[in-house]
Formats: sequence, C-alpha cells, structure tokens
Amino acid sequence: MIDPYYADDAATVNGYEVLNKYFDELFSTNLKVVAFGEDLGHIGDVNQGFSGLQEKHGKDRIFDTGIRELTIMGQGIGLSLRGLRPIAEIQYLDYLLYGLQPLSDDVCTTHFRTAGQQSCPLIVRTRGHRLEGIWHSGSPMGMIINALRGMYVCVPRNMVQAAGMYNTLLQGNDPGLVIECLNGYRLKEKLPSNLMVYTVPLGVPEIIQEGTDVTIVTYGSTIRIVLEAAASLDKLGISCEVVDVQTLLPFDLQHKIVVSLKKTNRIVFVDEDVPGGAAAYMFNKVMEEQGGYKFLDVSPRTITGKAHRPSYGSDGDYFSKPNAEDIMLK
Repeated sequence: MIDPYYADDAATVNGYEVLNKYFDELFSTNLKVVAFGEDLGHIGDVNQGFSGLQEKHGKDRIFDTGIRELTIMGQGIGLSLRGLRPIAEIQYLDYLLYGLQPLSDDVCTTHFRTAGQQSCPLIVRTRGHRLEGIWHSGSPMGMIINALRGMYVCVPRNMVQAAGMYNTLLQGNDPGLVIECLNGYRLKEKLPSNLMVYTVPLGVPEIIQEGTDVTIVTYGSTIRIVLEAAASLDKLGISCEVVDVQTLLPFDLQHKIVVSLKKTNRIVFVDEDVPGGAAAYMFNKVMEEQGGYKFLDVSPRTITGKAHRPSYGSDGDYFSKPNAEDIMLK
C-alpha cells in the first residue's frame, strides 16, 4: 500500500478534475489502457472525468459506444483477453443490470474455470448512489456482490480514493468494478502529488474517525452522511468510530472491524441498498464470520434505504435513503 502524499501547496480541485488528471497521466504512460462507453469519448463522459482526453489520446483508445451495456461488456472481455487493459464504462450503476450476465458468467469465472491459465483483467467503471431521480439513484449492491463473485467490487468515498483503486487494479490481473460517487464529482478534494503510484489495499477497511462508544460501518457516499451524524452525536457526548470498508469484495480480510467492535461494544451497518442487501451482507461477515456477536453490549443495527427505488426529486434523496437524522436516532 502506498498512501497519498500531499504537498504543502497542494491544489484543491473538483473531484472530476482529480480523475481527469489521473486518466490523462494513465493514458500517457500505459499504452495498453483503452476506455469506452456511452458518451465517454466525444464529451468526455457525463461527469467530465475524460473531458478533452479523446482529442489528446485518440479515438482508438477513448471512444463512444452504442446504448447497450451488454455489448460494452462484450467489448471489454474481448479486449482484455487479447492483452489490453480495458476500462469499460457503465454510465450509471442502475444499468449494470443489463451487462450483468457476461460479467457473472464469463468475467468472474475465467480464472477459475481455466485452472488459472487465463485471466480477464477488465475494469468496469460506473457511478451511483445519492442523486435525484428513479433511474439514476439506485444502489443494488446486494445483487452485485452476490452475482459477481470473482470480481473485486470497489466502493470509493471520493475520487482520490477511486484513483488509488484504479492503480491497485492495474497492478494485478483480475477483474474489478469501481463505483464512483455520483454526487462527489464537484466536491472539493486536495490533489495528491503521487496520484499515479498511490494505491488502496483491496479488502482492508480504513478507520476514518476514531471513537469509543459505537462503531459505524459504511462506504461510498454514505460516508459523508455518517460523518455529519457523528459530528452531531459528538456534541451530545457520543463518540463514533467510523469505518470505511473500501471494498465489498473482498470484505475486511484482516478482521479490522471486529477489533473496533471490541473497543466500542456497539455496531451499526449503514448503506443505501434495500433492507437485506449489502448492509445484511456486512452484518453477516462481522457478526457470524468474525464472531462479532461475542463483543456486543446491545443488539447490532442496520440502517438502509427504503424497500423501493428512490422517489423522484430531492425528497427521494432524503427520505428514500438514509439521512443523518436516521443514524442519530437509531
């Protein structure tokens, strides 16, 4: 693992600018990398992570596709099996469903069913969580982690962390899914000096706030909601330890979460999936596999989205998904 390094005069930029600089340098230094998807080439993707890069690096390496996720995944499989390092974009996480079959049947199984003789190092880039509208706000993480055993599933909380995950995946030979935060592209982040070598370990959670009274386990966009709630609870004398799982597949290989639970004796799992989805998956991992139940003073809790697609508009973002008040009251 290589941590990000920040110079004293590090620039503060929008999240999408972090990614734009990262992808520009990546395509300049790694000639095996290609990227493609709906609106990725000409306009530089809907959130501008690739803005201006097709003109600089060429239409053969950064290009648009038709509106068909199934064939986008097929292109990625073919390119990766021929020795290239494709980044295939699914414009929004909700539409991963249409490309799920070849990912589950082919990408996830290649290494296993060839007894390690072949690999399919496809990186699928997408974005999701916390935006207005029924079709661009889904977080079907339970479906994803159970259908895609055989792929890394990365859930970065910001774009600097996402860049570190891309670096880690590109150092290996296994497929991965990176889900960027839709509402993070225009949030400000400091630009690391070592953007191209910084790496994030897969399967190792990060404690982003230490506390003594309760462990809150989450990831992605929900991190910001949890930190907001933790700040309010701190004023009431309740100290929260906030854990970012970083990846759902693999999940906490070193059992760091149960170490936190031993200290606080209380735990809450928070995410935006439906009840019984990814929060239940994390619950199972920590309570059963890690034996976390032995260290509880009160029953563990899950806080999830509602059992439906988010409602339309700002009300959906607030009422259909967890908010800071939900976390404080739970």
